[in-house]
Amino acid sequence: MMRRGPGLVGMAARTAVVAGTATAVSGRVARRQHRKYADQDAEYAQQVYGEPQAAPPPQQYAPPPPAPAEPAEPDYMAELEQLSQLRNAGVITQEEFDAKKKQILGI
Repeated sequence: MMRRGPGLVGMAARTAVVAGTATAVSGRVARRQHRKYADQDAEYAQQVYGEPQAAPPPQQYAPPPPAPAEPAEPDYMAELEQLSQLRNAGVITQEEFDAKKKQILGI
């Protein structure tokens, strides 16, 4: 029997790449928004106080890292629907679908 696609491991790797890319893009967007709002705050302060404010002195220490976020509850139905679409598209076999379904549902 010949495989028609990358298989379950290949799909997991592809998903990891997509998730990593999304994380990098969202971080860039967050930094850009932070700079944008900081610039707006500086413009507002200049309008209110009339002259530019001196920059605060650099911090002597690094701020503590943010607390880790609670892991989100996995969306089993979405995962099963995605697997079903992969099976229907011929990317994974019925056996691979059944094995992953059992893993997701903890059977």
